[in-house]
Amino acid sequence: MNFSQAVSSFFARWKDFNGRSSRSEYWWATLFVALTSIFTNILTLFLGLSGSIVAIIVLLLIVIFSLFLTIASLALVVRRLHDTNKSGWWYLIIFTIIGILPLLYWYCKKGDEGENRFGSNPLDLY
Repeated sequence: MNFSQAVSSFFARWKDFNGRSSRSEYWWATLFVALTSIFTNILTLFLGLSGSIVAIIVLLLIVIFSLFLTIASLALVVRRLHDTNKSGWWYLIIFTIIGILPLLYWYCKKGDEGENRFGSNPLDLY
């Protein structure tokens, strides 16, 4: 899966907490979210200094878009965990200090070959 396919899938499946997502889909979409966040943070900084009505409306739209990205990213993380045959509830270990390490390992780990309890291999589609 390339960058444009991953971003397209990210938006198409923004509220889909079922199924699986491949490593490439996860990492390309994560790169897109990171770049988008940098851009919106810079835009927020400059618009926040203005204080005009237009700036306030744009800032409100940025907040709504950021909420959308948060939900879509959470769905992507759950699907990525499903690809390694882990429940999405494992994501909650991020709230522990040490929990980041196994999550990073699972994000980098190759997904299950063939079908697992969460669906078919996402790489079979591409």
